[in-house]
Amino acid sequence: MKKKQFRCSTLSQPTLSYSERVRMAGRRVALKALDWVAFAERVPPNQRTMFNALKTRSDAIAAKLTSLPETPAAIDWSYYRGAVAKAGMVDDFEKKFKALQIPEPVDTQTSAINAQEAESNKSAEAYIEASKARIAGYDAQLSKFQNMIPFDQMTIEDLNNTFPETKLDKVKYPYWPNKPIADL
Repeated sequence: MKKKQFRCSTLSQPTLSYSERVRMAGRRVALKALDWVAFAERVPPNQRTMFNALKTRSDAIAAKLTSLPETPAAIDWSYYRGAVAKAGMVDDFEKKFKALQIPEPVDTQTSAINAQEAESNKSAEAYIEASKARIAGYDAQLSKFQNMIPFDQMTIEDLNNTFPETKLDKVKYPYWPNKPIADL
């Protein structure tokens, strides 16, 4: 059984079924461009085949969407008025066809994604500030190491002054190892 199609007034374009017109309406929805190179850099090696399958499928869908015309071909209603025997049937179909409105999907996720991005940016800024503080502390520690007396020339007093955590408290812990066992 053959699928009935609409006769178009322009012969250069193929006739379109209802599902194809729905797909064209979907094409009008804004397509977001993906940075596939940046995406590929973040894909682990064990998931590379899944990534390649996703990219292939995405490219096939994008190619199919771009091959469809922006608007459907016009239907030659006068031809059908002459070919259909029942009076008023074509006019009824034409009225229903022109009244057909295909709703475009409503974007409900962009605001949530933008809020999540803003929160992530705040978190990243806080992490950067904390990292800068850690770097300043590490720079101070590095300058301390660069300016101290070499270990082979240090006395025990120099070592204890430079690194106070190495000093043994013989008054509080008179027996060897002169530290609490939990600190060892």
